[in-house]
Amino acid sequence: MLTRKQHELICFINDRLDETGVSPSFEEMKEALDLKSKSGVHRLISALEERQFIRRLPNRARALEVLKMPERGNKPSAKATAAIAAASTVRPLPEPANDVIEIPLHGRIAAGVPIEAFEGASMLAVPAALLGSGEHYALEVSGDSMVEAGILDGDYALIKRQEVARDGEIVVALIEESEATLKFFRREGAMIRLDPANRAYDPQRYAPAQVRVQGKLAGILRRYD
Repeated sequence: MLTRKQHELICFINDRLDETGVSPSFEEMKEALDLKSKSGVHRLISALEERQFIRRLPNRARALEVLKMPERGNKPSAKATAAIAAASTVRPLPEPANDVIEIPLHGRIAAGVPIEAFEGASMLAVPAALLGSGEHYALEVSGDSMVEAGILDGDYALIKRQEVARDGEIVVALIEESEATLKFFRREGAMIRLDPANRAYDPQRYAPAQVRVQGKLAGILRRYD
């Protein structure tokens, strides 16, 4: 059984999709449900996902799909009712042309013991909102040494291509031109230290000549299959 706010939210999303074909923004959902912050919207959406009422469409920004509807026994608040009614007056909007872009997927990268980096020919569709300016590529994460930074095995690391890094940035580091790893970058005296985000792993130390920065982490893409 859904809470009143969960019920109001799925009704609002469903009615907006029926009228416009486009999911409402988090700001619109926050206003419709009279919530104080977008974090409340995130929690409601996660709860609806767990109960399999909705799902997020992969590789698309701001895209939700309603899988089933609850019985409309709970009466929505006056503000939610007004927002749902207003949705019927909104004209359908075209899908943004740059909603999703494709970037090169260059294989797997270790978030544990370094593994060989290799170039691949495949492409990965990524929401444009996750990327900023510059050239980007993607690597599939292998291992668990960055879990405390929210980077999990099987995630796709979105990397902005660059050759320099500041202390504390998460980078793709190519070690001795053969192995790549995803770690926090730090300078320690005359050495380069690559720090994991998992207390079960030790930092790795190299001479500067042994390490070449190949990019900085710009974002993480996670698929829920």
